Amino acid sequence: MNKPELIASQRNETRLSDIIYEKIVGMIADGRFAVNERLPSEINLATMLGASRPVVREALERLRTDQLIVSRKGSGSYVRQRPDVSVLSDVPVGSLADVQRFFEFRAGLEAEAAQLAARNWQPQDRTRIEAMFEALEQCLQRNDLGTDEDLALHDAVALATGNQFHTLAREWFKPHIAIGMAVTRSLSLKRTAAHVRAVQDEHAAIVSAIFARDEAGAHAAMKAHVLNARARMFQGI
Repeated sequence: MNKPELIASQRNETRLSDIIYEKIVGMIADGRFAVNERLPSEINLATMLGASRPVVREALERLRTDQLIVSRKGSGSYVRQRPDVSVLSDVPVGSLADVQRFFEFRAGLEAEAAQLAARNWQPQDRTRIEAMFEALEQCLQRNDLGTDEDLALHDAVALATGNQFHTLAREWFKPHIAIGMAVTRSLSLKRTAAHVRAVQDEHAAIVSAIFARDEAGAHAAMKAHVLNARARMFQGI
């Protein structure tokens, strides 16, 4: 097998593992595998789902990374938490694993943007960020979804970096960013007011650190916020 064929084969294998991953997520979400229940063995899952054992193993590893399951030495894999079934309906079929991976990518990119914004913001940037933060706050008061306002706040942080490549990257990846934000924000509307306020408090911590020109604090606050959003996708309602 030549190199292009090998790469294509690896991509197909990865894609199949994403599909199996999504199927198992669905079985956990609809209750077929209950919280604290032991999952079938790799061999049994492979037979059940019509996939090879290596593909199932890759999917299970991803589920562990996403904290949906946990392994117990000598015992197998157990369901750790049950996501809301709407998670599957709110993303394109076969792309749930990619949505989670994109949160990982965003965590690094946006943390760097927040750090640069803390270093470089100008008065007009402060005005813009404050306006976007207030718009998002108003969404909370009205119990609106607020995806556009959330996007706008993060866009304002990218603009405050003074580096056009941060804004360009957000334009390139806007559809991916929007999907993740829409899912997490729609889930938030099903949760308690305290949960929604905690998410907004994360935004407030980012904004406060930026305006204080606390570069390390802004980096840490943004990274924590994006990774928390990733984790919230699979938390139950």
